[in-house]
Amino acid sequence: MKIIYLIGFFFSFSFIALAQDQLLTKEEAIALTLENNFGIKVANNQVAIADNNQGILNSGFLPTLSGNAGGTYQRDDSTFEFPGQFVTDPATGNPIPRPNTELDKAEAQRYNASLRADYLLFDGLGRFYNYKRLKEQYQLSELQARETIENTMVQLFSVYFEVARLTENEKVFQQALEISGQRIERSEYAFEYGQNTMLDVLNAKVDVTNDSINLLNTKQQLANTKRDLSVLMNQSLNQSFSVDTLVQFIPKIQIEEYIAKTDVNNVAVLQTERNLAINKYDIKVNESGYLPTLGLNGSYGWNLNQNAPGAFFPGVNVNNRRNFGLGATLTWNLFDGGGTNVRVRNAKIAYENQELLIKQITLEVDRDIQNAMAIYENRLMIFQIQEQNVVTNQNNFERSKEQFQLGRISSIEFRQAQINLLNASTNKNLAKYDAKLAELQLLQLTGQLLNVSF
Repeated sequence: MKIIYLIGFFFSFSFIALAQDQLLTKEEAIALTLENNFGIKVANNQVAIADNNQGILNSGFLPTLSGNAGGTYQRDDSTFEFPGQFVTDPATGNPIPRPNTELDKAEAQRYNASLRADYLLFDGLGRFYNYKRLKEQYQLSELQARETIENTMVQLFSVYFEVARLTENEKVFQQALEISGQRIERSEYAFEYGQNTMLDVLNAKVDVTNDSINLLNTKQQLANTKRDLSVLMNQSLNQSFSVDTLVQFIPKIQIEEYIAKTDVNNVAVLQTERNLAINKYDIKVNESGYLPTLGLNGSYGWNLNQNAPGAFFPGVNVNNRRNFGLGATLTWNLFDGGGTNVRVRNAKIAYENQELLIKQITLEVDRDIQNAMAIYENRLMIFQIQEQNVVTNQNNFERSKEQFQLGRISSIEFRQAQINLLNASTNKNLAKYDAKLAELQLLQLTGQLLNVSF
């Protein structure tokens, strides 16, 4: 009877849990992941950095303006002596030594301010091609962010579908436990009336124990996988939710259309093309070292000097000056030791390597798509076979159940029919989500993963 109470507890707990769990749809899971996933946030920040770098403020096309200002203040107390010098005494008319001269609180002030503007008029077109290079770098960063999002989406649905599979398996094991519990009750009544032996009762209890353990393990795996899903969505690890177990497959004709457009949509191919454009601009930037540079500059300055009175210049001396200047600078590095030539050659080699890499990536993508298509078709066929297998085993189980209730087959034969149905159901669940994941990986290779509904 304790086992029957345990079974009742499992049913009650599962019913309460399913009633309280809020459905997390695939669309909601995608939205939460795109908004909160840490890896996607980092990728978006990298795009923002590249966006800042491609702006006009980082292009070198704008002039520079600098300002300087300064001021000093000085106060002196001085005594001037004139040894060996004589002056006429106005009272007597006789020569007397010239008296010392004292100058107290003599103040001097100096102020200056200036503005200077510089503009690089021509630098051999280096900054022009560098500006275009930064534009390509921004587009590359967007593709890298897209690749991160695609990988995260595949990871998200791998975990999401695992939660769905375990959810369906949990129902299968619950049904198996319920059937085994009914067997215990039937076996105990039959034993009380002398229709079977204690061995049948013990076999039923063993089967209940095994089904209970399977259900407990599945519940634990389901709880752990839900926490994995919460980490991807950056949500609380303790929240309770259920997932959508409905899976729809994309028609084959539509997938073939996606495959035909792989060259213009696959993120790996697009990244290599952007890198090729960047390398092309690198050649132009380095070739700018062969040409001269022309710069313009202008300045405006103001100086004010207010000197303190001295022994020979008793008055305050003020000098107020303003100046304005314009200039141009032409620089041509006629020979830099061959450094520019080496950089141009290396840039051209890097460009050739990138061309080879494009061919390699294109060939690898074609191979991966053919492999992924074969895997997808194989898994889809396995799923269809497993669906039919479930129907067959369900019919076999129902007939075995009737024969068991009539006493025409043993409990061992009935248990084998139950196990066959249980295995067929769990295999079908596994095949269904394996086929869907194969489809998602195929969509990722064709570059359409973010353009379809799930």
